[in-house]
Amino acid sequence: MSEERPRYQERPSRLPGAVVWTWDAPDRPPREPRSVLPDGCMDLIRTGGRLVVAGPDTHAFQVAPGDRGSCAAIRFAPGTAPVLLGVPAHELRDHRAELADLWPAAAVRRLTERLDEAADPAAALERFALDRIAETGPPDPRTVAVAEALRRGGSVAATAAETGLGARRLHRLSLAAFGYGPKTLARILRLQRALALIRTGLPYAEAACAAGCTDQAHLVREMRALAGTTLGAYFSPGDPVGVAGAAGEAGAAGEAGANSETPHPSGSSTTA
Repeated sequence: MSEERPRYQERPSRLPGAVVWTWDAPDRPPREPRSVLPDGCMDLIRTGGRLVVAGPDTHAFQVAPGDRGSCAAIRFAPGTAPVLLGVPAHELRDHRAELADLWPAAAVRRLTERLDEAADPAAALERFALDRIAETGPPDPRTVAVAEALRRGGSVAATAAETGLGARRLHRLSLAAFGYGPKTLARILRLQRALALIRTGLPYAEAACAAGCTDQAHLVREMRALAGTTLGAYFSPGDPVGVAGAAGEAGAAGEAGANSETPHPSGSSTTA
């Protein structure tokens, strides 16, 4: 008897920091909503014949059970998608938008036809992203440096000094590149670091301190504020809360949702 193919699959993209992923919806839709945790990233998703951009979230995004259809997508590293899409990230914050609302109809139609003809739509999305970045050029190196510094756990002040940006310039750059200020991005990446450590078996208190929280209570408060749930509920087997990134996003704005069989957030290695 052959092993059943996982419903959710991902692989690193040739586009630096990105993840290509697919989600095959079950025949019977799930009965519970799904919470998608913020992770600093944005996705371009092909679902139900539509192209959808999942903007950067500042809090858990609720995915309705009926909106979790099969899809293919590419998940961009923090700060990358605005360059490719030509849209500042703050305009898409906490929002799912049809690409047709952001781009000229002819451009969307060409990309749609390209995906319709592809044997592997996810690979075709990746090829599109690579072609697009060749046209637009890579993200501002300062954006990459800011994301990396905050990912390592650097403070906002230290990041501003390291990148040679004043506080106001750092905030403006962050709004355009990440969708929110550097303090919010730092909090989101810190939470993702803590969750990744807990998945390795580290106790909550140790993971909190290792991730940069002052103590476990600090992590608990951040979990409530950013994820809308508790650590216990998030890590409870079978509980339909708390997936991050592509695994949770699986088809957003059709907002197709998370793979309940996926044991941890997609892309955690790139965000935590």
